[in-house]
Amino acid sequence: MKKLILPILTILLLPLIYQSTPTEILKLKVFDSFIKTPEPSGNFVILNITEEDVEREGGYPLPRKRLADIQMEIIGKGALGVGWVISFPQADRMGGDEDFGRSLGYAPSVIAMFEDGKGNYPKPTGTVVKGEDNGGIVSLGVKENLNTLTNNTLQGLAIAPTEVDQLVRRIPLLVKTPNNNWIPSFGTQIYKALFGVKTYIIKTNDNGIEEISIRGIPPVKTDSLGRKWISWIDTEQTNLKEMDVNGKFVFIGVTANGVMPQVATPVGLLEPHKIQAALAESILIQDSPYIPDWHLAVELLILVITVTFVWLCVNIFGMTLGITFTSLLFFLTIFIGHYLIQRGILIDVSWTLISQFITASIGFYLRFREQYKLRQQIKKQFEHYLDPRQVKKLQDNPDSLVLGGERRYCTFLFTDVRGFTALSETLEPEDVTYIMNKALTAQVNAVQKHGGMVDKYIGDAMMAIFNAPLDLEKHEEKALSCAMDIQKNMIELNYVLINKGIAAVQIGIGINTGYAVIGNMGSETRFDYTAIGDAVNIAARLESGTKQAGVNLLIGESTQNALEFDLIPLEPIEAKGKKEKLQVYTWN
Repeated sequence: MKKLILPILTILLLPLIYQSTPTEILKLKVFDSFIKTPEPSGNFVILNITEEDVEREGGYPLPRKRLADIQMEIIGKGALGVGWVISFPQADRMGGDEDFGRSLGYAPSVIAMFEDGKGNYPKPTGTVVKGEDNGGIVSLGVKENLNTLTNNTLQGLAIAPTEVDQLVRRIPLLVKTPNNNWIPSFGTQIYKALFGVKTYIIKTNDNGIEEISIRGIPPVKTDSLGRKWISWIDTEQTNLKEMDVNGKFVFIGVTANGVMPQVATPVGLLEPHKIQAALAESILIQDSPYIPDWHLAVELLILVITVTFVWLCVNIFGMTLGITFTSLLFFLTIFIGHYLIQRGILIDVSWTLISQFITASIGFYLRFREQYKLRQQIKKQFEHYLDPRQVKKLQDNPDSLVLGGERRYCTFLFTDVRGFTALSETLEPEDVTYIMNKALTAQVNAVQKHGGMVDKYIGDAMMAIFNAPLDLEKHEEKALSCAMDIQKNMIELNYVLINKGIAAVQIGIGINTGYAVIGNMGSETRFDYTAIGDAVNIAARLESGTKQAGVNLLIGESTQNALEFDLIPLEPIEAKGKKEKLQVYTWN
C-alpha cells in the first residue's frame, strides 16, 4: 500500500500542476518548436513603408493625397486588393481625405481599426450564429476611421492579443461587443472584401465557437474564443520603390523606426501588418494548427496512463528493463505529440514527458534505496555465516534470495563438541571460552571454504547448510569434504590444546540431504534465516547417533545416493521420532 501512495498523490496533483502558468508556457514553447512552417500561398504580399520611404516623402504621416496616389499605383500594377494596417481616425490637415476615400473604392480595400478601451464600436457587421451565442473575446472599445474613408471600403480590427508569456500566437477572427455584436479582425475582412461576402457564419458548440465560415474558402477551425492559431509564414515583401504586387492582395504597413509598435511573436518582433498578413495566410491552410475542445481530457488521459505505465515498469521490471521500457515510452510520447502537431492538432505532451521523467526518477530512486537496504540487510544477516565472496554474490543478485521462505533441496551438516559440558566443569572460564572460539572457528572456516552457510550455533553445536541461499553444485560432496576438513582442523586444534595442557576435544558430525523450507523464520520483530524440515531433523539425529555408532561422522542414505563413490555402510541406527531405523554410512 505504501508504494501506491506516491503515484496516487502524483495523479491527484498533476491536473493542478498541469494548468499552472509555467506549464502553460512550456506547452506553448513546445508547440512553437514542433509546428511546421508552410510555404506562402502566393496570394499576398507585404508592402513596407520603410525609413527610407519616410525620409523621401518628407516625414510621417504621409499626406492622404500621397496615399491616394499609392493606392492607385498599386491597383494599376495589378493588385487584387489593398489592406491598410494603418488607422485614420482624424482628418488630414493638408486635405486629401476625399481623394484617398475615392481611391479605396477602385479595388477591394480594408483599413485597420485599433482598440482604445473607450467603449466605442462600429456598426455591426453581418453575422449568423449557428448554435448558442456563446464564446468569443469581448472588445473594450474601438477607434473608428473617418466616415469619408469608410464609405467605399471595409474596416477590420487589427488586434493581436498575447499569451501568458507575452507572445502573440492566436488571433480572434471575430471579436464580440458587450451587446453581442461582432467585429471582424483585419485578416478576416480581407476575404470578405475579395469575395464580396456580406455575412460571416459562426458555428458554436457547448464550449463556445467551433468554426467560422466565409463564402469562398473552407470553414476555419478555431478555439472556443474564436481564435486562430497563426502559422508564421514568410510572406513575400516589397516596398514603394519596387511595387511587385501583380495578382496579389497587398498588406500595407509602416516599418520606419518609432512609428508602429512591434509585437513579440515566436519568430521575433513584427509590425501589425505582418501579423495580419500571417493571419490571412493561416486561414487558407487546411491543416493549420488548432487546439481541439477535447484537448485537456486527452492530454490528462495520456499523462495518467503513461505515468502509471512508467511506475509499473519501474516496480515490476529490473533496473535495465525498467529504463529500457521507460525510454521507449518517452520517445513514443514524443513521436505521438510531434505526429499530431504536424497534422495541425495541438495536443500537448510536454508535461507528460516531464511527469514521466519525474515519476521514473522517483521510482528508480526508491527502487535503488530499497535494493540498497536489501543489500545491507543481506550483509548484516549473512556476513557472519557466509564467505565474503558469497555475500557479495547475494548482494549483486538479491532476487536469488527468497527471504519469505522457499522449498529447496539441500545438504545439512550438524556438529557437536563431545563431552564439552563435562570438560567445561574442570576448566577455568577463560579456557572454556578459548576452546569454544577455536573449535567454532575451525568449523566455520571449513564450511565457508566449501561454499556452505553457517546457519546457527546451538551452545557447542553448529548447523550448516549447503545449497542455500546460493545454488551450489555437488553440494553433497562439498558437505562431505567440509566434514573431513573439520576433522583435520580439530586435529590441529587438539595439538595446540595439548601443548597448553588442555585435554583434546572430539567432534561428532551428521550429514543428510533432502528438501526443507528455507527462509526467514520467527516473529514479525525477530527472525532468523534457517531451515525447517525432516531432512534437517535427520541430520541432527545422525550427529547424535555418532556416539551410538562409535564413529565421528555419520552420513544419511540420501547423501550417499548422490555421491559418485561409495561410503562405508554401518548398522542402521534408531533415531528419535522415527519408527524405522536409519541406514547410515561413514567415511574411513
